[in-house]
Amino acid sequence: MDAQTLLSYNWLLMTPEWIILGGVILISVLDLLLPKKFNKDWLGYIGLASIVGAGSVLLFLNPDDANGILGESFVLDGFAKLFKTLLLAGAALIYLLSFQEKKSEVTHRSEFFTLWLTALLGAMFMSSSRDLITLFVGLELLSISSYILAGFKKNNSKSNEAALKYVVNGGAATAITLFGMSYLYGITGTVSLTEMSAALQSLENTNHLFILGLSFFIIFTGLSFKIAAAPYHMWVPDVYEGAPTSVTAFLSVVSKTAGFILIIRLFYTIFINASILDGEPLFIELQPYIAVLAAITMIAGNVIALKQRNVKRMLAYSSIGHAGYVLVAFASPGSPLVFDAIWFYLFAYLFMNAGAFAILMLTEQQTGSGDMASFAGMYRRSPVLAVLMGIFLLSLAGIPGTAGFMAKLTILLSAFTGETPMIFLAAIMLGTTIISYVYYFQVFTQIFFRQGKEEKPLRFHPAAGAVIIICTAGTVFFGIFPHIF
Repeated sequence: MDAQTLLSYNWLLMTPEWIILGGVILISVLDLLLPKKFNKDWLGYIGLASIVGAGSVLLFLNPDDANGILGESFVLDGFAKLFKTLLLAGAALIYLLSFQEKKSEVTHRSEFFTLWLTALLGAMFMSSSRDLITLFVGLELLSISSYILAGFKKNNSKSNEAALKYVVNGGAATAITLFGMSYLYGITGTVSLTEMSAALQSLENTNHLFILGLSFFIIFTGLSFKIAAAPYHMWVPDVYEGAPTSVTAFLSVVSKTAGFILIIRLFYTIFINASILDGEPLFIELQPYIAVLAAITMIAGNVIALKQRNVKRMLAYSSIGHAGYVLVAFASPGSPLVFDAIWFYLFAYLFMNAGAFAILMLTEQQTGSGDMASFAGMYRRSPVLAVLMGIFLLSLAGIPGTAGFMAKLTILLSAFTGETPMIFLAAIMLGTTIISYVYYFQVFTQIFFRQGKEEKPLRFHPAAGAVIIICTAGTVFFGIFPHIF
């Protein structure tokens, strides 16, 4: 590629990514140049500024499906802009929680902030990718950064265990995903999703159809790890419990959103247009597999959460159940509400989950424990925070008046409005939602109806307080005005 061709590209499309990359470079350089006595926490504000700057620039960029660069391997279409907005909003909120982390547990602060931004950068690249190579590079940039962040508490055995399990399971899932992608390349001879989609529309060779179906199962198996769908969820509870709480929130919100971005980008570009011999799209024919996976994920996540006494592990299994709820919409491809349902659910989940993790972090730091008993008596020592935690729990449970309720309602509507109404999935979703009331209200009971040993009010960093206020406002506001966007 010559310089003239390189300069002819519209690099402004990648401005948000350039800003995040600039923040990474600036933090790394300043960390090397500044004296050791300098308070490295201030470098974190550079990262926050880069996230806010990237989000501000993104709002002014006009999406154009035909406007891509690097052979249309990177595009800024409506899908990319929508999900990048979600990723940046989630990253900004959870990034603020990192200032609440104890310096004694999370050392090397500049590296912590740098890895956080590189993980976000990988997720953003996945949103704009229309090429298997850039999709995979974005996935690996997110994954490798996340592995290191999960084990950042170097002197904590649970954090070390979390990182090891995450690397082993993540490496296997990556290999499986790449293996499935290689089949797609072998059939079509291209890595471009657009060209691949066109080539698969006229595929009639029986052997190729078999390989295409095999690639579907292999890729979906690998990506099911990223969204923590059962039975590929076994890494979740240990990683969530061992990682720093802000990293756990990041994995629960941003990383999970990135996983669904990759699934939607791949399957709704390739397999939705890949017709088999009788003319039906392959994605429609394999819909029962996705439906079964959604059902297993909802049941496993919510039932196992009933036995958890550690709130972090409980929220880990809860996140598995929530992944199952999103898969219900994904299993209804004929519904006009699929994208709205998935996007709004992830949007609502951002507020209620980030808020719950913020208050969990404060409780852990004061009591030294993440067990449910550590929440006992919170209403007496910090009544405002207790009420706000109650709102987050009600939203996670799907109680009317909250964003969580409207998100689940939209998922149910998508299940009923598909080409084949998924009545059994809707029934399972309602049943598992009722089951979730049990473990959510166990925490609720500890907060409002149990006497605790700790009497001091919870103290928090102003950044963590801002997260809690914003998440509460989002949870309530979008529960009342869900479709304002």
